[in-house]
Amino acid sequence: MGNLRTQVGIIGAGPAGLTLGHLLHLQGIESVVLESRSREYVETRVRAGVLEQGTVDLLREAGVGARMNREGLQHGGVELRFGGVGHRIDFQELVGKSITVYAQQEVLKDLITARLAYGAPLFFEAEAMRIENLEGQPRIRYTRAGAEHTMECDFIAGCDGFHGICRPAIPAGVLQIQERQFPFAWLGILARVAPASRELIYTYHERGFSLLSMRSPEVSRLYLQCGLDEDIQNWPDERIWEELRVRMATNDGFVLKDGPIFQKGITPMRSFVAEPMQYGKLFLLGDAAHIVPPTGAKGLNLAVADVRVLTRALVERYKQGKMEGLETYSVRCLRRVWAAQRFSAWMTSTLHRFPQEDGFAHRIHLAELRYVTSSRAASMTLAENYVGLPFEGWE
Repeated sequence: MGNLRTQVGIIGAGPAGLTLGHLLHLQGIESVVLESRSREYVETRVRAGVLEQGTVDLLREAGVGARMNREGLQHGGVELRFGGVGHRIDFQELVGKSITVYAQQEVLKDLITARLAYGAPLFFEAEAMRIENLEGQPRIRYTRAGAEHTMECDFIAGCDGFHGICRPAIPAGVLQIQERQFPFAWLGILARVAPASRELIYTYHERGFSLLSMRSPEVSRLYLQCGLDEDIQNWPDERIWEELRVRMATNDGFVLKDGPIFQKGITPMRSFVAEPMQYGKLFLLGDAAHIVPPTGAKGLNLAVADVRVLTRALVERYKQGKMEGLETYSVRCLRRVWAAQRFSAWMTSTLHRFPQEDGFAHRIHLAELRYVTSSRAASMTLAENYVGLPFEGWE
């Protein structure tokens, strides 16, 4: 059995864990990152792709934005499509900001490359089995290369996702869960075909929601609203393309070209928040603490926002001896989390057809979308939330 000692033990090498480890390194604070999966898995798993302006700025300032600057696709707006007509929400004109499409796995590749270059500990295929003594000297028990190990640390950062061990380590009498399951899912595909639009298109249609996104100039990411109990086997490629064309059709003849689909899957839509996001010397970040439906493109960005709050608090603790930032971590993060949950729930409810919706509900959807796209104030509200609320005032 091997033993390690570090200042911050980070469980999980996703966006939260790797970003936290990198920012702490820049401040001279030691950390060890444990990841149960292989490096190949982490670097190839396709997840989110929309980065808020604040996330982009943070990565650039942290010195890991060079490839993102070259390869990321900057978007100054999105299109809301309904009734066969597209309506562009111009982020730049409304709020002077933009988003960047740069896949999560690419962000992770950049962070992994940086961490390995400066030699900070990053252990793949190292599975954290349990965490102990959260109110005293925290310990992480983990297995690596067939052997059991122990890591002592000052603090534990739980960046191990929704199914990780960190959130369940908070006593049941302390932890409160708030959640909502939406009565539909997304059928998502990745296809080797140039995106049919330079910017994202969110479509509301009487047959259900659809979304056109992209991962690169050669790869399209598309989604269809479907039932929660949908079987992916019932969706051959031809049927998927046919349904996308129906839902995304416009009065002026929008063309959506087919391409080889190389990945498809079904994702339920849900919202989830764990409160508090800390217990003793354990701090939850990212999906370990909160899940948002992807309609608002907030998941990865919320994880980075958590990292920003915790990094500042740890710097204050190690360099100034101040504990206030750590003590108020959960309260500060949750303000932004609930703002993102509100926006994501609004986007999801507005753009999807719910089961057994009648004509009245359908017309309310259309009226809401007409208002959002015709009122500057309403368009600005959407734009402000989509590009990311400012950090100041929301933490």
